[in-house]
Amino acid sequence: MDKFYHSVRLDEELCKGCINCIKRCPTQAIRVRNGKAQINSKFCIDCGECIRVCPHHAKRATYDKADVMKRYRYTVALPAPSLYSQFNNLDDVNIVLNALLLMGFDDVFEVSAAAELVSEATREYLTQHEDNLPIISTACPSVVRLIRVRFPNLIPHLLPLNPPVEVAAMLAVRRAMEQTGYAREQIGICFISPCPSKVTYVKSPLGTEKSEIDHVLAIKDIYPQLLSCMKAVGEDLQDLSTSGKIGISWGRSGGEAGGLFTENYLAADGIENVIRVLEDLEDQKFTNLKFVELNACNGGCVGGVLTVENPYVAEVKLKRLRKYMPVARSHMDTEDVAEDLVPWTTGVEYEPVFNLGDNMKESFVRLNQVERLCRKLPGLDCGSCGAPTCKALAEDIVRGQASETDCVYYLRENLHRLSEEVAILADDLHAGNTGGQETLRILKDYIRRISEEMSILDNREEEEEKESRKHDSTGVD
Repeated sequence: MDKFYHSVRLDEELCKGCINCIKRCPTQAIRVRNGKAQINSKFCIDCGECIRVCPHHAKRATYDKADVMKRYRYTVALPAPSLYSQFNNLDDVNIVLNALLLMGFDDVFEVSAAAELVSEATREYLTQHEDNLPIISTACPSVVRLIRVRFPNLIPHLLPLNPPVEVAAMLAVRRAMEQTGYAREQIGICFISPCPSKVTYVKSPLGTEKSEIDHVLAIKDIYPQLLSCMKAVGEDLQDLSTSGKIGISWGRSGGEAGGLFTENYLAADGIENVIRVLEDLEDQKFTNLKFVELNACNGGCVGGVLTVENPYVAEVKLKRLRKYMPVARSHMDTEDVAEDLVPWTTGVEYEPVFNLGDNMKESFVRLNQVERLCRKLPGLDCGSCGAPTCKALAEDIVRGQASETDCVYYLRENLHRLSEEVAILADDLHAGNTGGQETLRILKDYIRRISEEMSILDNREEEEEKESRKHDSTGVD
């Protein structure tokens, strides 16, 4: 599988070349070149932050439509815990589960039930690996991918257990095959996801060779149909729920850590906060921590870009929903979970995508070049060059992907400097202080360079003016 597969895509026709996305991307994976954004697939971790901030909806998530159910003889829905937080006045998750059956699914298997199994396995893992604390959660695919490319020293601290959605898929497949007798290819496992990173996980998983999930549907996509089916559900509900407080709590930030029954944990959400925590972890600033839960989305999974409810309102709804639930309803022994279902079957390897060179020597040489370029650039981090920071532009220049003239301020300063030198040469030529022919040659060269850089500057200003007129005509802010 493509290890750099991505579920976050760019629609160039909708892109206006603004710099909202490059300023918010946590891995500096986006550049604006020739009036259009470009996403570096090696840097992108599919956190969905660019989808959240793009005012022109040029960034979008790829996922499957509900009609994929028609491809299979038997389909199973895997609702994420965050799905329950999208509805008003929900007091019984069985309403949602029964509505999924009315939608056309043949069975449901709660991801929150599998979350309780993973919590139990995590508690056991923590007691057996106290020499490798703190352990970092691997439930959020974007965080795992971020660590893989940017924080290699933290890879040994990753919790080597499959995320709840994968465990749920494995158990759902096993149950479906036992109940129906159908072959695996006749059974469709569909996860209802709050975020695009789960799509990436399914297509290119970390920790396992192949995911048992066949399709990923978006919460916001099935929400209208599911809402109407919920209204059609009668009073005689089937009791389909097999999860309690621990499993449901995984839908919000801190919920996973709360199921470990320890106070020595740290929970952070929002990709910028996650990066700060990872930097501090790498610098060993934390002490006495057993577990670190990190979620790329604000508020946890309830804040995913494929949801419909405000994440903070959704968090309140989850708290109310779980109030009268039992602590847990799924356990490793009662569910007869095989030990090989939960642990990873493959490891996570460091991908040095941010290296400036192919080897240590070349990287140090290029790093020196970057530092010299940074001293020449204005240090404003304005984004006008299409890169998020001056340092990012310097790295692009060193990699051969940009030039110094991409910086408007550097270009203007260079023009002023060339103009001053031309004026000095002209004065010397007029006074007869230098050789005539040689001075003329130098003067012509300066004039040529000024003309070229003025042309670059004029073209850039012309493009900006066109974009401004386009925005005015379409009424886009």
